[in-house]
This record gives sequence, structure tokens and C-alpha cells, in this order.
Amino acid sequence: MGGLASLLASHRRRQHEARDAMAIVERMAVDIGAHLDGVLAITERLEQQRLTPDAAAFVRAIGDTSRDMGETVGRAVDLHRSVNGDLQMDAAPTRLRDFADLVEARWANRASEGGSTLLVSYDGDPECGVEIDGERLLQVIDILVENALSAGRGMIEVRLSARAEDDRITLDCQLRDNAGGHAEDRLRRVNDPLGGVGGQDRSEMALGVGLALAQSVVRTMGGRLIAEANRGAGLTVGFSLPLIPAAAEAAAQDAPEPVGGRSAHILIVDDNATNRMVAEALCDMFECTSEQAVDGVEAVEMARSGRFDLILMDIKMPRMDGVAATRAIRELSGRSSAAPIVALTANADPADVHTYLAAGMQDVVEKPIKPERLALVLNSLLAGADGDSAEAAA
Repeated sequence: MGGLASLLASHRRRQHEARDAMAIVERMAVDIGAHLDGVLAITERLEQQRLTPDAAAFVRAIGDTSRDMGETVGRAVDLHRSVNGDLQMDAAPTRLRDFADLVEARWANRASEGGSTLLVSYDGDPECGVEIDGERLLQVIDILVENALSAGRGMIEVRLSARAEDDRITLDCQLRDNAGGHAEDRLRRVNDPLGGVGGQDRSEMALGVGLALAQSVVRTMGGRLIAEANRGAGLTVGFSLPLIPAAAEAAAQDAPEPVGGRSAHILIVDDNATNRMVAEALCDMFECTSEQAVDGVEAVEMARSGRFDLILMDIKMPRMDGVAATRAIRELSGRSSAAPIVALTANADPADVHTYLAAGMQDVVEKPIKPERLALVLNSLLAGADGDSAEAAA
């Protein structure tokens, strides 16, 4: 019995060590993704400058490489979380017609540059809105389009259709291409994306990770990814999702609304210069003005002025962390204490989120920051900023 207990204890210890090691790898991957986002922010600013043709080409190449690597790292992290049941899903009202337009705007030019033609169609009520994590759905579409483009030049059709069934909306999505390549090999990659991963090169491995993630996301949303060979050439990959209807007015997503007829003014708090630059670039994209603080101590002092409509707060910082800074800001008087505070962190487990909210934060945005998620949070929190500010000042 003593030997069996010892073996069980050793097995449990190895399991804990493996989990700890994977947690470290995930945190490192998230940090790498955040730095790649910083490189992208820098290249976007450089592209706005007057550069020589050679310099402009170098900047574009750096940006494209950083974007590709960032997507691969992000998908690997998402796949790991999905396998463990920790992948976050944030359902929000989404108008399907707008979503179809977004897919076309996102991919038409990129497909054309690769020698392919992309057609996107939507069949359904133009005002049909559903509750869905639009960011995750777009991630799945991105992966399927990339998979089709990797097979060679041709025509790619993305078809979205919505039909009402009782109290639900069924969303059917199909992606059909006529690219070459062996249909059996392509079907095998869709149906078993991580099979033979050890023998794949880097691009094939990235596609495999992406397809495995797409399968997992669709399954989590209540559907199943199905692929079949076309007559002639190419594949058709599709899925159906049962969704809850949403009001059309709520489903229309725009940039954050101005506060009192002016641009929202945001305080960015982070000890990492790259992260501050990424957040600043996103605020600029959403037509918000911003200032920066490098730690919690600076954030509290700057918040005393009451001039910020919202605060983006990193968690782990020297001198004073984000949780302590939030508590200190909430103890200030008048308008200074009322600004909504959003945690920017790679640590968004339920226990962590509970700690942030209990400290006085309103929401959490995971790093690397996704523009769609940040826009959703800003829209939600800034919508009532005028009324809240007036009450706090009274």
C-alpha cells in the first residue's frame, strides 16, 4: 500500500508540474503577443510618415510578419485554453448584415492580392441581430478563408444565411472554394488538423492550429464544422449555429460614442512602454484622446484632476499595482473617483476577475488587446458617462 501511495503522489506531483509549466508557457506566449502588437503599432505610425520606397517596403514586411506571428501565437494560446475549457466567450448583439460586410471588407483586397476572388453574400432579414461573440465568429471565418487561400488561386464564396425557427435564429455559414490540391489531403487537414503535426513545416503547423481552434470554437457555440469535397475542384466547409435573437438597434456596433459632444479622454496606465503605445494607438483609432501613467502611483495623482472619462489599468506594476490604484482612486472625492476603470491583463481567470471587480473596476480586457473587445467595453462604459459624471460632481 505504501508503494502505491507513493506512486500516486508522484503522479499527482508530475501533473501539477506539467500544469505549472503550461501556465508559464501561456503567460510567455501572451507577453510575446503583446510585444508583437507593439511592433504593429510602431509600424502603423511609421507608415504614416514620409518614407523612401525601400523603407516603406521594409516597414510593410515587418508589419506583415508581426501580424502573422501574432495571430499564430494568439491562436495557439486560444487553442490551449479551449482544450482546458477556459476559452472566454463574450456574446453581444451583432447584426448579421454588418458582419457579412465586415468579412468582405477584411478579405476582398487580401484575396485579390493573392490572385483569388472573394465573394461574400448574406441571405436573411437585413436587420436581423443575434447574440453571439462576433470576434470569435470572425476568428473562425478568418481561419477558413486562410485555409482556402493556402490551397492556391481561385474563387472563394462565403455565404451567410439566417432563418427564424421558433424563438431562435439559425445561422448557416458556408465557405466554398474551387482551388486545386488533392481533395483527400485537404479534407484530412480539416477533419484532423493536428494529425502528423510533427512532420509539418511552420506554415502547415499554423494552419493546423487554426483549424483545430475553429473546430473548437464552433463546437463551443453549439455547432459542428463539416467539410466535403466539391464536384470538380475545391472544398466546401460549413457549420450551423442556433442563436438567440437580439434587437436590431442593440446589434448595430459603432465606435465609442463621444462624451458630451466631445471625444472621450482616457488615462492609460501600464509600466510597459510597448503596451502603452498599443493602447494609445487603439484610442486614436476610436477617436479618443489619451494620457499615460507608468504605474499606480502616477495614475492616482493624475486621476485627482477628474479630467478622465475612463481609465485603462494594467494590473502588475511597480510601486503600486492596478488593484491598489483602483481602490485608492475610488477613495477620492467627487468626479475624480467616478471614472470607469477597465483592467488590462493577461490574468483573467474567474477568481482574478472577481478581485478586480471587487476593487472597483467595471470590466476586464485581456491582453493582447483585441480592438473589437475594447470597442465593445468602451461603448458600454462611456454610454452613461455624462450622467454618472454629473451625479459624481453634484
